[in-house]
Amino acid sequence: MRVLVVDDDFMVAKVHSGYVERIEGCTVVAVAHRGEEAVELATQLRPDLVLLDVHLPDMSGLGVLSRLRTGMPDDPFVLVVTASDDPATVAAALHGGALHYLVKPFDSAALAAQVHRASQIRRDLDRVRDQADIDRIFGGGGTAQTGGRERMPKGLTTPTAELVARTLREHGADQSASECAEAAQLSRVSARRYLEHFVSTGVVTVRLRYGGTGRPERRYRWVG
Repeated sequence: MRVLVVDDDFMVAKVHSGYVERIEGCTVVAVAHRGEEAVELATQLRPDLVLLDVHLPDMSGLGVLSRLRTGMPDDPFVLVVTASDDPATVAAALHGGALHYLVKPFDSAALAAQVHRASQIRRDLDRVRDQADIDRIFGGGGTAQTGGRERMPKGLTTPTAELVARTLREHGADQSASECAEAAQLSRVSARRYLEHFVSTGVVTVRLRYGGTGRPERRYRWVG
């Protein structure tokens, strides 16, 4: 993912750029501190993703969002990053076509989850074949946090799903159900149910690790 970072605060832009550079396969192609500069750089460089602050010195970031979302296939995904959490700004970002909305300050894991989600959506768009593929793209609004905002299966709750998802994301490497359960302070059976749900929604992958004897161990890894 080629990323354009837009923020009027030079230090914040540097921090966010550092977050991006830590994500495998991502690079910062440019940094902008003004709205017009952001539009010009996006037009010239055609980034895959724009991290867009709302409060810019020459224009609102929401105005930049409107100019970036032209409806063309190569439009960048836009992730709004701002200290504003008022409903009007959130609604404007949503209706303007933002991929997601992160309130400052946020950590690198939260950003990485959204970058991975953008990458996955881009891959999914390249292989749309039927309604199920389209449903997966449009229904993935919350996958970076909990594996989906769709109704949770019977017996599973959203708060616990968020806990398991956060535990797996922050660990980075793959985990067994027992390791995840210990870190999240849940029972192994409960953690396994949530992990298998995430596998079914596509935000977690599972691989088998074979030992000397007995059944292979299932290892889970968050992919967003």
